Amino acid sequence: MKVATEWNEYIVLSTANGEKLEQIGGYTFLRPDPQVIWKTDKKINDKVDAKYTRTENKSGEWKLSKRMPKNFIISRKGVKFHIEPMSFKHICLFPEQAVNWDIMTNLIKKRKQNIKVLNLFAYTGGASIVCAIAGASVTHVDAAKSMIDIAKINAKINGINNIRFIQDDCKKFVEREIRRGNKYDAIIMDPPSFGRGPKGETWKIEDDIYEFVKLCAQLLSEDKLFVLINSYTTGLQPTVMANILNSIIVDGETECYEVGLPTQEKGIILPCGCSAIKIFKENV
Repeated sequence: MKVATEWNEYIVLSTANGEKLEQIGGYTFLRPDPQVIWKTDKKINDKVDAKYTRTENKSGEWKLSKRMPKNFIISRKGVKFHIEPMSFKHICLFPEQAVNWDIMTNLIKKRKQNIKVLNLFAYTGGASIVCAIAGASVTHVDAAKSMIDIAKINAKINGINNIRFIQDDCKKFVEREIRRGNKYDAIIMDPPSFGRGPKGETWKIEDDIYEFVKLCAQLLSEDKLFVLINSYTTGLQPTVMANILNSIIVDGETECYEVGLPTQEKGIILPCGCSAIKIFKENV
């Protein structure tokens, strides 16, 4: 497992009974986490600034304290991130992805020349921002306008202008880029377990990920640098994603791993999904 460190404004305080308590900036958040199946006799303090509670229809809502702002900014290594409680218990940031941000930043800087990065299912743009700051030209694609809007906020607060934002179904965008003959040096993808595009297109990761990676491989340039797949789908192991990469792209070296977050509890690391990255070291 690779654990995301060097966060000064984010920490997991405690975990138990299906919930995690986080300190984000100067505020406390309590929200469900499906990985937290361990129990404790000690009740997590629920006197917090933001608490997400599920309802009977499996959706949910945030309850905010009077001092809690609608949104605020935190930073890591000088990179700023917009924080805002959103539906489906999101906060506009996946802090565990700092593991991959550091890897990608180092690879881009070692190349010492501008590279083209394609970020698919790009959410609020954490990966897009760090790649752009490292010097890459980034194409950021997501089907949800609300996520694109927040990604643009992240770009603005970081003074970034080398990101192209596109609201589209990721598969259809990739197919068009293939027809256009466009190429990218690096591809990032963070596909959901299940999703729908703006025109009702459906996505189910177990059924669609292999063919999607195969499609994306056609966009890689001759000087390709890396391909990164992230997954939060329970049951989709890191080795499965590595096997997909290796069966489609024969060159390069592949590493796969869980990603996690440290906590203030002794002996507890919070698992937060997994990643597989193929690096073409001859091009680094």
